[in-house]
Amino acid sequence: MRRVRTDGPHVPRWFGAWLGLRGQAPETDEAGHRHATWLELFLDLIFVYALAAVVARLGSDPTPSPTAVLAVIGLFVVIQWAWVGQVFYDTRFDPDDALHRLLVLVALVGAGAMTLGVDEVPESVLLPVGYLIVRGVLLLLYLRARPTSPMARLVTTIYLIGFGSGWLIWFVSLTLPAERRPTLWVVAMVIELATPWVGARWLNRWPVDNRHLPERIGQFTIIVLGSALASLLFAVPDHPPPHMILTAAMAFLIPAAVWWVYTTFVTTRLLQSRLRGGQAYSYLHIPLGGALLLLGWALGQVVRLVDDNAARLPLELRLLLGASMVVWTACGLALYWLWTRPSAARLAIAAYGVVSVSLITATVHQPRLMLSLLSLAVVGYAVLLSRKLSRAGKEANTPEG
Repeated sequence: MRRVRTDGPHVPRWFGAWLGLRGQAPETDEAGHRHATWLELFLDLIFVYALAAVVARLGSDPTPSPTAVLAVIGLFVVIQWAWVGQVFYDTRFDPDDALHRLLVLVALVGAGAMTLGVDEVPESVLLPVGYLIVRGVLLLLYLRARPTSPMARLVTTIYLIGFGSGWLIWFVSLTLPAERRPTLWVVAMVIELATPWVGARWLNRWPVDNRHLPERIGQFTIIVLGSALASLLFAVPDHPPPHMILTAAMAFLIPAAVWWVYTTFVTTRLLQSRLRGGQAYSYLHIPLGGALLLLGWALGQVVRLVDDNAARLPLELRLLLGASMVVWTACGLALYWLWTRPSAARLAIAAYGVVSVSLITATVHQPRLMLSLLSLAVVGYAVLLSRKLSRAGKEANTPEG
């Protein structure tokens, strides 16, 4: 895939030299594959805090209301979408010059405002203002890339129309009373999320970088898993007794198994030649990431209840725990389906994961017993699926006779 330098407006050379910045393409490895730049990794840092702020809205009550869970899911979508927008720009253009760096630093300020505003949504304007800054920078970057080639004009036109419409709706929402803003935010997000699908016919003519995009989305998934682990670790009391250390270890096995399966799938590169515009691959990571964020919070609550010597787990917590793991399993199957139609063995493994998790969370009420059984079931699922993925990867990467 050919990437295009953004030879639009630049900062004056003397200013870039004074800052120690030179226009350059992102570094590639010896095989010419594009990898994440230091600027991209720096951008990720603020989203670590943003995700922590999102999950913190659930608090420490083990019986969250459906409204609270939906609010967290909605905020997660907004945060991830703000991050994904920058990734799709970076994967199609070579943007690492002085002006690009300065613009992304402005976007970092917007992401910081979003992080600070998560706790006070919808009363505070920090979240929408921060989102307007992040997406406004993205629109400026697409305007800057627009003159670089006919294909760039086509791609940027799609994004500028769709994302620009969403930006205007977010801006108008600032004029409304606080209780009415979320309605416009939902409308804006629907328009923005629909844009890459409406324009897929044209966007697929310029495929995404099939190494860079999975790497970046994988890095965000690891950030989400890190947030899940943080929720789990913060639930462990200071100077824990041996039984609490064992409980935390059993809970840790679940996100560890998730990490094992996910990295096995990504490193097989089964989808490397099938990403095209990247819409399906990236969109499946939205429910997948949201499920992992809620999974970490739910595991933390189970650990707290074990520490409190609770006799039973609340129904709401068991439902959230089971649902998050079922969604993760379903998203994994859907990602596999992007590569090829699942075999009977692959479907059987997915069915085992869904049925075992559902049965355990529905029928086992005692916290420590449920956690033990769930850990065993998920580790078993990870072993079976990893072996299947490894074999599929070897077969896909073996040259035909």
